[in-house]
Amino acid sequence: MARAENKTEAGGTARVVAALAKALREQQRLSQEELGALIGYTGSAVSAMETCAQPASDQMLIKLEESIGLGLGVFEKARGYIRADKYPAQFKDYALLEQRALTLSTYVTVVVHGLFQTESYARALIGGGYPPLKDERVDELVEGRVARQVLFDREPLALIELILDEAVLRRKIGSAVVMRNQLLRLSELACRRNVTVQVMPLDRGLRGAYAAARGPMTLLETLGHDHLVYLEPQDESLLISDPAKVSTYAQRYAKIRSEAMSPDESLHLIQKLAGDQ
Repeated sequence: MARAENKTEAGGTARVVAALAKALREQQRLSQEELGALIGYTGSAVSAMETCAQPASDQMLIKLEESIGLGLGVFEKARGYIRADKYPAQFKDYALLEQRALTLSTYVTVVVHGLFQTESYARALIGGGYPPLKDERVDELVEGRVARQVLFDREPLALIELILDEAVLRRKIGSAVVMRNQLLRLSELACRRNVTVQVMPLDRGLRGAYAAARGPMTLLETLGHDHLVYLEPQDESLLISDPAKVSTYAQRYAKIRSEAMSPDESLHLIQKLAGDQ
């Protein structure tokens, strides 16, 4: 939904996209209504995009690239930056790194990692969080979260690992239907060649070794082979690049991975729990 305050709150990328879209539309002698008809939107939606009352959605950027992009690729390149503009301030820098990651290795303890969430699961989490958010802001955050999943199919293909505490799978979010669909989505992604999903069993601590006690983490390798660690405690964010610290986190993550169930065992458990919902 277009909001007047968006015109002042819009990020730099949204403003550049708006100005460029308007310039290309006018260069090609199209009215807002005519461009809207080409891309499957109303003239009012095009107007809202050009004035930043409603910045372009991911889908609109795809259509703009196809219809008036002139093969320049600018709207395609803008997609990641527009998505980042919609994220919470503390997440924006990491979000851009995530989309350019060569490898991504994550351990989560409370809820399904955002990259793996279904739209309904994300909406239940974001809409039910604290402090409460306006419906329009919930919509923006859900759209941004789901759009991150382009990483699964990006070229060059990213290698993605996810280790979930078993409690994540058993903690019902939204409803039984929402949770079942989320578990099915996890099992679907786990079967991809570039994705590995493992589960840390609840009883791991009974075996005398438990490396996961210090909580969640994300290890990221960039296309330039820089190695980083991302932590996000209580709506804050910490991006660690110091090689010695990164090495310690990487060693801990490797130990966590060795203590988790195998990918096949993990997939079996996820599918079993999906059937129990």
